[in-house]
Amino acid sequence: MTWKGKMDAGTGDSAARSRAFAMSSGGKMQPASRMEMDKAQAEKQVQLPFTTEMKRGRKSRVELEFAGKTAIQVYDGSNGWLVRPYLNRNDVESFTAEQLQSESQSAEIDGYLVDYTAKGNKVELAGVEQVEGKDTYKLKVTQKSGDVKYIWIDSQSFLDVRVSGPQRRMDGKMRNVYVYQRDFKSVSGVMIPYTLETAVEGYRDTHKTVLESVVINPKLDDALFTKPQVAASVVPPTPVIKK
Repeated sequence: MTWKGKMDAGTGDSAARSRAFAMSSGGKMQPASRMEMDKAQAEKQVQLPFTTEMKRGRKSRVELEFAGKTAIQVYDGSNGWLVRPYLNRNDVESFTAEQLQSESQSAEIDGYLVDYTAKGNKVELAGVEQVEGKDTYKLKVTQKSGDVKYIWIDSQSFLDVRVSGPQRRMDGKMRNVYVYQRDFKSVSGVMIPYTLETAVEGYRDTHKTVLESVVINPKLDDALFTKPQVAASVVPPTPVIKK
């Protein structure tokens, strides 16, 4: 699946957070990407063009345009890497252990609920709550790893209108994160939320991602998710000195 659109970033925030909720459909947030923008460059809210490509096996590739440069973050299902040119880091950097753990616990391309038993997930009804004035079923999803997510399903449309994201440490406290999913449209029979808004508990400011186009089952070469190989340095041969 391929998404193209624009995401909010700025006001001292990071591209990481925006990238995070751009990948949150169906509970898929995958890592906080750590593609931090310099705060001096992010003093005011801006919208950044992005492209997200996803493939079964938890493969994902995100390209984010900022200041005339393209940041890249890729996960191949086992390992991840990123390039952050806006921080003058043009070398390929491997994911940290924390990023790898977060990505490995993210939802697959079709979310946590589809074939949840086969994925090793346990789903329980945690109650009925209102989300934006509508009754929803609150589902508790316990992954095979023990990680717990919550998904709120609209009682009328049965669409996942809110998903819990990874907690964030802000002001010295771990805070809950919620992704609101709106403006669902059918693309090749798949319901896709074209607006995603992320809210951090206790904070007024939110961040939106708006999709402009979605393609289901495009041809995505596995090379897109392959880490570039660093060319070995060429050592000149030792000259032979004739005596």
